[in-house]
Amino acid sequence: MTGGASAPLGIGLVGCGGFAEFVLDAVAGLPGLRLAAVADPARERAERLGARHGVPTLASLDELLARDDVAAVLIATPPATHAAMATAALRAGRHVFCEKPLATTTEDALAVAREAERAGRVLVVDHVLRYNPLLRAVRRLTERGLLAPPRRFLFENDASDEDLGPGHWFWDPAHSGGIFVEHGVHFFDAARTLIGSDPVSVRATAVARPGGGAVDMVSADVLHPGGALASYLHSFTHAHRAERQLMRLDHGFAESRISGWIPVRAEISAWTDEADALRWERLVTERPELLAVDGFRPHGEERITVHVERDAGSAEPAHGRGEGRTVPHHARVVIDLGGEARKEYVYSQSVRAAMADLVRAVREGTPPVADAASGLSAVAVAVAATRAGDTGREQAVEYEERSA
Repeated sequence: MTGGASAPLGIGLVGCGGFAEFVLDAVAGLPGLRLAAVADPARERAERLGARHGVPTLASLDELLARDDVAAVLIATPPATHAAMATAALRAGRHVFCEKPLATTTEDALAVAREAERAGRVLVVDHVLRYNPLLRAVRRLTERGLLAPPRRFLFENDASDEDLGPGHWFWDPAHSGGIFVEHGVHFFDAARTLIGSDPVSVRATAVARPGGGAVDMVSADVLHPGGALASYLHSFTHAHRAERQLMRLDHGFAESRISGWIPVRAEISAWTDEADALRWERLVTERPELLAVDGFRPHGEERITVHVERDAGSAEPAHGRGEGRTVPHHARVVIDLGGEARKEYVYSQSVRAAMADLVRAVREGTPPVADAASGLSAVAVAVAATRAGDTGREQAVEYEERSA
């Protein structure tokens, strides 16, 4: 492979569908990255995308891996192909940027993670929520002690099925892994990073469309160590205009509500003492560092507003779950990335930040934020949730191969 330590990282794309176009637009002009070639067995699709970006078009991953100018591979194919392609790229000495999920089975995800470790190559999973400024802000507020670690994580997703016709691969678990695997991994991973632990067990329910149709609604309760509980509902049953998503975090004396599966707005309600009330008020001046994500370019309309109502409650200690605190003041905080109109922009910039993380990790030799371990954990939870929904029984989350 050509290129020195300071040369742009040459990346080859496999899978030239609509999502690939979105990713290439998102990462266009990213410092340290150069698109080398694109590949897809559908020649016309590859040629259209290759011509748009002025790069060679190929028919397969093997052809990409035969090129000396491809140091990393971007996998933008359907989920069932991810593990085999990632493994092939890693064995060929390439770094990997893999669209989620990392695999459709725990065994395959574990094998890919082990291959990345053996090969000594960087693998980034496109868990875009890890690169969203709102979730980064919540993590930073937790690290600063303004928010307690979440004891409850709830996510409700009323998603659209308007573009998912009966023959779409999304409905076929052999191709997608099912709803928990194909889509739920985003939120299993978000809970893992916000709660700070790998889950241990899952209870779940799966609901099929009337008349024996596809499973289009699932729910899961996922237990984390220490008693933190994460609950999820995913339904692919709505028109685009009627989509709704809400993430809610219970911090005990505070609550965070984050809107959108690509989050664009967060509202925090917190009971606080005077010292922390002053810290909440200072957030208005700390917006750039609170929302900073490497590779994510702010558009300039991001806003943080803070209102603290002094003496909104009694000065007597308040108690909850055995904890007593003197918190007479009430803080209301809104962090806005520009509202629903900015959803597409936030999505593309989160993808850009994930790719920037790959470039940084390759250059600096340090782990990426959304690494193989995060990909494995999300898949393991998703597989356990799928099994729980199928069997009606609680399932342990297994991070190793299941015994026969």
